[in-house]
Amino acid sequence: MRLSRKNSFLLILFIGLAQSCTGYRPMPLDSEVKAVLAGPDLVKIRIEARQIKHPILKPIDLDISDGLSADEAAILAVFANPKLRSVRDQRGIASAQVLQAGILPNPQLSYTRDIPTGNVEQGLVPGYGINLNWEVTALISRSAKIAAATSDVASVDLDVAWQEWQTAEAAKLQVFHVNFLDRQLEVAGKEEAGLRENLAVVRRALNLGFVTIIDLAAAEAALNKIHATLLTLEQQREQERLNLNQLLGFPPQVILQLQLPTGPSWPNTLPSVQEFSDQIEERRLDLLALKNGYQSQEERLRAAILQQFPKITIGFSRARDTSNIVTTGFGIAIDLPLFDRNQGAIASESATRAKLFDEYVARVFEARSEVARILANMDSLQRERDVAEKSIPTMQNVVESYRAALLQGNADVLTYYNSRAELTAKQLELVDLKHQLDDLRVGLEVAAGRYLGPAGEKGAIP
Repeated sequence: MRLSRKNSFLLILFIGLAQSCTGYRPMPLDSEVKAVLAGPDLVKIRIEARQIKHPILKPIDLDISDGLSADEAAILAVFANPKLRSVRDQRGIASAQVLQAGILPNPQLSYTRDIPTGNVEQGLVPGYGINLNWEVTALISRSAKIAAATSDVASVDLDVAWQEWQTAEAAKLQVFHVNFLDRQLEVAGKEEAGLRENLAVVRRALNLGFVTIIDLAAAEAALNKIHATLLTLEQQREQERLNLNQLLGFPPQVILQLQLPTGPSWPNTLPSVQEFSDQIEERRLDLLALKNGYQSQEERLRAAILQQFPKITIGFSRARDTSNIVTTGFGIAIDLPLFDRNQGAIASESATRAKLFDEYVARVFEARSEVARILANMDSLQRERDVAEKSIPTMQNVVESYRAALLQGNADVLTYYNSRAELTAKQLELVDLKHQLDDLRVGLEVAAGRYLGPAGEKGAIP
């Protein structure tokens, strides 16, 4: 049976529209999983690190052959952290929403066919009807929807950059943790070696009758105590090493060599709270993202208000009845806004805008308060550090005095070991205070949305 000209046109139109559709392509889970789990490609990342484009992070020459520094770990985490891969995928979703916002509704094409089947009179022919309709009011809110989606893209970009910044700071913090645990292990290890040597001396002295069994028991107790401390520190160090590997995308079995810090990573003179708080909403990436999100919500509310306009559909028609009379016509349909005037959507978007406004104000206030709290804690810890540094030489002299007095029989053995334990505890406390200062330094960078210069180098905050 041959197709009529109209049917042939409709068939060709249908085939053309079907071919313009996007096809499905499978993406098996195991396509890149093995490559990602194997660890980062350092050669590729080194090239990318020289070209990094980020609101806060700056390009660096990533060379870990001499050990991984805190700032190198920060950049490496941005490129290699597995979680950030899924975070960056949000950009594609936001871009797709911009594309969707600009797409107008499809016109509707309908075709009917009327074939005489009963009481057919001579001269009757099959009838048909073709109608083409399109909703023109979609143009009214189109610009507002595109503006909202575009602001969403900017918000997502800033939110991704904020999460990259937080991941970079977390990696830097992990390097600090491992380095400070290494320092504590060094202090505890030296004390254990000294006490082990001392125990051997006490045992020889006991055999010669110069000391009592009580002296031996005290020496053994002191050694056991520092050995337990050493085991605890080793366990903590291994946990921090594994956490660092996880942040950087390395398998657990990889042992990373870290650079030894050349100096304190915190400044001796802290800037004022006002210096960090001024314009913080223009530096903090999360606040900038929230500001763009608020602008997007403004456009959504505007689009909802524009959609109060009644929907209008215009159409064209061509038809032939069974008596072979052909008609061509024009039609228009308009919704009567008696019940639904989009008031529910307007109320919802308006309430969401109010929520975002209050959330932005609260976040700015919280950010400024956090900066003030961190600076106050840093000032307090610096004073504690200074006191600890000054007390250690005095305690070392006391230990030496007790040791000399003990050898002369003028001091109690328990007093000597207690003073020695107190000295070790104070040395470990000093390392911990410096550790806390580095933690607060990283916290200050995050809270202020500001890079404070290379970690581990002396100098004031730029």
